[in-house]
Amino acid sequence: MVAYTEENIVTLDWYEHIRRRPGMYIGKLGDGNSPDDGIYVLLKEVIDNSIDEFLMGAGKVINIQIHEQQVSVRDFGRGIPLEKVVDCVAKMNTGGKYDSDAFQKSIGMNGVGVKAVNALSQFFQVVSVRDHKEKKVEFERGKVVRDFPIAETDAPDGTSIVFMPDNTIFENFHFYSEFLEKMLWNYVYLNRGLTIVFNGQKYSSKNGLFDLLENSLNEPLVYPIVHLEEKEFELAITHAEKGNGETYFTFVNGQHTIHGGTHQQALREALVKTLRDFYKKEYDAMDIRQSVCAAMSIRIQEPMFESQTKTKLGSENMKPGGPTVRWYVNDMVGRLLDNYLHKNPDVAEALQKKINESEKERKEIAGIKKAAKSRNKKLFLNNKKLRDCHYHLNEKGERGIESSIFITEGDSASGSITKSRNAEVQAVFSLRGKPLNTYGKTKRVIYENEEFNLLQAALNVEEGMDGLRYNNIIIATDADDDGMHIRLLMLTFFLSFFPELIKSGHVYILQTPLFRVRNKKETLYCYSDQERTDAIKKLGAKAEITRFKGLGEISPDEFRHFIGKNIRLTPVVLNADTNVEELLSYYMGINTVERQKFIMTHLRVEEDRVTDA
Repeated sequence: MVAYTEENIVTLDWYEHIRRRPGMYIGKLGDGNSPDDGIYVLLKEVIDNSIDEFLMGAGKVINIQIHEQQVSVRDFGRGIPLEKVVDCVAKMNTGGKYDSDAFQKSIGMNGVGVKAVNALSQFFQVVSVRDHKEKKVEFERGKVVRDFPIAETDAPDGTSIVFMPDNTIFENFHFYSEFLEKMLWNYVYLNRGLTIVFNGQKYSSKNGLFDLLENSLNEPLVYPIVHLEEKEFELAITHAEKGNGETYFTFVNGQHTIHGGTHQQALREALVKTLRDFYKKEYDAMDIRQSVCAAMSIRIQEPMFESQTKTKLGSENMKPGGPTVRWYVNDMVGRLLDNYLHKNPDVAEALQKKINESEKERKEIAGIKKAAKSRNKKLFLNNKKLRDCHYHLNEKGERGIESSIFITEGDSASGSITKSRNAEVQAVFSLRGKPLNTYGKTKRVIYENEEFNLLQAALNVEEGMDGLRYNNIIIATDADDDGMHIRLLMLTFFLSFFPELIKSGHVYILQTPLFRVRNKKETLYCYSDQERTDAIKKLGAKAEITRFKGLGEISPDEFRHFIGKNIRLTPVVLNADTNVEELLSYYMGINTVERQKFIMTHLRVEEDRVTDA
C-alpha cells in the first residue's frame, strides 16, 4: 500500500488549478473546428462581461478584433473599479455579479469566467478606464508580469481585454470565421440597440429573434414568422413546408444553450399543449412539432447551468423560491400564441393543414415503424454495427461533451478505428457499403432501411435533439471516389431527415493523412501535397513515402495518432444563404443536363504519382 502523508496534500494556486483541469472551466479544448471548443468559450467569457454592462445601460458598442491568435475586446461600460482590477481577473470567487443590484440577470454568476481566460492565456492584458483614470495589468498564464500604476487618460470609460490563448494547451488552434459570426449575430439578436464591431464589420439587429429566424431559414415556410414578446420573454416561430425534425435556438440571459435544457423542453411541451387546446384535438406531439423552427429567449435570476460552459440549462425555477421555468414558458406560450392564432385565422388554418399532413404521413408509416422498432429490440441489444462508448451527451457529467461516434465504411476501416479509439468517449458505427441516396424519399425510408434505422437508434434522435447521445458525429471515409460518394450520401441523409444535427454543429468530416514520409529517425504524416513536400525537404529526398488510399491501410497503432489529441476534423457548416432543397436537388437529384455540364467542366484526371521510395 502506498504511503499517504502530509506530503501528499497539495495546495494549488488558482491559475494552476485551472491549467491542470481546464475541462472543468471551459469544456473540451479542441483546435477551433467545433463551435464549443475552448477558444470560443474564452472569447465568450470576455464578451459576456461586456454584454452585462450593456444590459445595465452602460455602453452600446463593443469593439472586437481578432488577428491570427490575438483577441481584443473593448467595451464602453462602467469599467472595473480601478483598485479591484487584479482581484476581478486573478482572484477566484471575486466579482461584481454576486451583487444583484450592480448586475441583474447576468450570465456570469460564479466569479470564474475571465479568470479562466487569464489562466489559459500566454498573454493577458486588462485595462480599465473610469473618470479619466486607467489601470493596466499584464499577465502570463495567470501570473502578473507588469502592474502599471493608475494613470491619467482621455480615453472613454470602459474595459479592454487583450489575450492570446496558450498554444501549449490549445495546440494548432485557429478561429473559424463561421462560428465567430454566428456567435456575434446571436449577441445582437438578443440585445437590440447593441452594436458589435468585429474587425471593422458592424453587427446589429432591429427585430431580435425574428431576424435570427429570417436569416437562418432559406426554405419555403408554411406561414410567416410569428414574433411574440412580453417583458423578458421572446419567441419567434414558424414551420417549414418540407423537412423533418425540429430546429430550436434557445437562450437564457443571452447565453446560447446549444444543448437545450429545462427551458427548451418546456417550449416543446408548451407548443403541443397550446395547439391541442386551440384546435380542440389531441394531435400527436410529433405531428405538431414536425419541421418546427423556433427561437426563444428568457431571462431568469441566478440561472443554474449544467457546466461552466453554460450550454445547457439545469434550473427548475425562474428565481429562488419563484415559479418554475416549465410553468413560466407554458404560461407565456399558451397566452401569447393562443392570442395570436385567434387574431390571425389564416396562420391558424395554414398551421393546422401542416399538422394534418404530418399526421397523415406518420400514419402511413406507422406499421413499418412498429415493425422496425420490434426488430430493433432484438438487433440493438447485440448490434454488430455499433461499438458504443461509455460516456454520452444526453447523460449528466462533464465528459459527455467529449462523446463522438465515427461512421465508417466497411469492416476494415471500422476495425482500425475500434482498436485505436478511446472507448470511454468514442463509438464506432460501421456501414456495410454505399448507403441509399435518400434525396426525395419520405421518412419511411429510415424504418424500411435497417442500416438507417439502427443509426437513428444509435444517435437517439427519433424523438428530437434532446436525447442526442454523441456531441460529435464524424463521417470517416476513404479519401477516394467511393469514400467521397459515401460521404455525400451520408450528408444527404442528415440534411434530409436530421438537418438540426448539422445546423447545431454536430457533424464533422474526419481528415486522415494521405502520406507517410519517414526516414530511420523520424516519421511525419501529411494531409496534403504541400505537407508532403515540406516533409521531404525536412527528412531528405531519400525518405520513404507511402500513399494511404484507404482507412483500412492504416494500422491501429498509427490510427491512434489521428483520432486522439491531434484529431483533425472539418465541420460541416451551412452558410446563411444555403438553400438545402436546391443544394440536394442539384447534386443528389435526377442527373440533369446542367449537372452533366458541371461534371464535364470540373472533371480532373489524376495519376497516382506517389510510390514507395
